[in-house]
Amino acid sequence: MSGEERDYKLDVSSLGADDKQSPATNPRPFLSVLFECCGVYQRIYRDAAGDAYRGRCPRCGRGVCFPIGRDGTSSRFFRVS
Repeated sequence: MSGEERDYKLDVSSLGADDKQSPATNPRPFLSVLFECCGVYQRIYRDAAGDAYRGRCPRCGRGVCFPIGRDGTSSRFFRVS
């Protein structure tokens, strides 16, 4: 497409580097979970209250909850059997 002109322009000026809500500077916390029941990975995100990571297997719907506590772990990858 070199040399061709487009009939539109993309304005990205509102995506400044100092934007505090930018995903690159303020990523949403998650855990990576392997659901062994169905052999699939799923990202599990922190709940709205901020006291646990909750999610479900995308195939069978099995629920999982990882509470957040002072004596927790720094691991970000888990296997659920």
